[in-house]
Amino acid sequence: MHPTLLRLPLGPGFDAGALFAALFGDRDDVFWLDSGAGGVSYLGAGTPVPVDADNVWEVLRETAAAPVPGRDPRGEPGAEPGVEPGADDDAPEFRLGLVGWLGYELRAHTTGAVVGRRSRYPDAAFLRVDRAIAIDGATGHAQLLAHGSSWTDELTSWRDEVAALAGASAPVPSAPTPRSAVWHETDAEYLANIRACQAAIREGEAYQLCLTTEAAVAGSFDPLEVYLRLRASSPSHHGGLIRTGGVSLLSASPERFLDIDPEGLVRTRPIKGTRPRAIEAAADAALAEELLASEKERAENLMIVDLMRNDLARVCELGTVTVTELLQVESYAQVHQLVSTVTGRLAAGRSAVDAIEACFPAGSMTGAPKLRATQLLDALERRPRGLYAGCFGYLGSDGRVDLAMTIRSIVLDERGATIGAGGGITALSVPVDELAEAKLKAAALLAALGA
Repeated sequence: MHPTLLRLPLGPGFDAGALFAALFGDRDDVFWLDSGAGGVSYLGAGTPVPVDADNVWEVLRETAAAPVPGRDPRGEPGAEPGVEPGADDDAPEFRLGLVGWLGYELRAHTTGAVVGRRSRYPDAAFLRVDRAIAIDGATGHAQLLAHGSSWTDELTSWRDEVAALAGASAPVPSAPTPRSAVWHETDAEYLANIRACQAAIREGEAYQLCLTTEAAVAGSFDPLEVYLRLRASSPSHHGGLIRTGGVSLLSASPERFLDIDPEGLVRTRPIKGTRPRAIEAAADAALAEELLASEKERAENLMIVDLMRNDLARVCELGTVTVTELLQVESYAQVHQLVSTVTGRLAAGRSAVDAIEACFPAGSMTGAPKLRATQLLDALERRPRGLYAGCFGYLGSDGRVDLAMTIRSIVLDERGATIGAGGGITALSVPVDELAEAKLKAAALLAALGA
């Protein structure tokens, strides 16, 4: 009998943080794809997929290409007792599959660039997921998801284990131990790199460059505790915690890299343009208006929109690539952002993995033109970016893909934590403002670490 997606609603009273702490808090090979208080989050454990920089695209094509056959049993004769898939409008977007990340240095394959600096973190890591818990952050309703033909004794035991946690509260993280952050460049060196970017732009080598830096914080950290602090200070629709192979990715990402539905509709939402938030409402609104009116920020966003249009056009049907939203202001806990949306429909014979490969790394983290931008940036930054500026999320068994940009993120391993930060540089950039923007983007992440 072919496996199918089994669904079992458990009712209200569930908290994602409490479930993750109780079920997965001290385990490896676990994930929490976190849509925050207003969305559906998914958490669970998986089996590591053997994948590295040399085989990642082949493995993804082999593993994520075919949807799981079958359909939900909806009370038809022979269905197992206790199988309660729920109403159609309760169907989850994530229907199990692969969860993981792609690191920035995979650009060696997708752009043809020579990459001499290698990160200490895995360039790619994925978990094969055949069961998960979906939790509606607004209502507290939980739903179990599993691949299988029936609710076996083992799945029933898992159901009972999760159901017993109804009403549990998420742990309250303790105050972090004070620590110091060490930046890869001094402020003076970063300002010099900004000026070097502008010189390259004036010389016609690029239109825009996304210059970044990195802060390192030594010490031992509890990934869940740090993530709960980050989640409280920086709620986001595409947050996440993925822990595998001794590395933990904690993210409060505001940027969706690619959203692909099973019918081949592709959407990307590049962010370019930032202003800080203000406490007083009138000042905060003025900053949002300033962002929207800024010639520099609008030009920066438009250049990346054009780059993403070009990337999608390589794999989409002729005439389907469209800008559906242009220069929209979205507001988050610490920043206002300028966001646009580009959509397209995959051409015949093209897959979701083809779209990821064509667009990776995202133009919002490189600049334009992409290949030359990455070469210029590598020479200035003098370090691998690792997970930062890549993407993370899921490739679903039904063909759906939802990947976020790995920005506003912390990476933990046995040596401590690293945080990437930066911003888009154009001919109109004011260097001291760009330095302040990079520090602003890192501030909440550093605070979650006590730095």
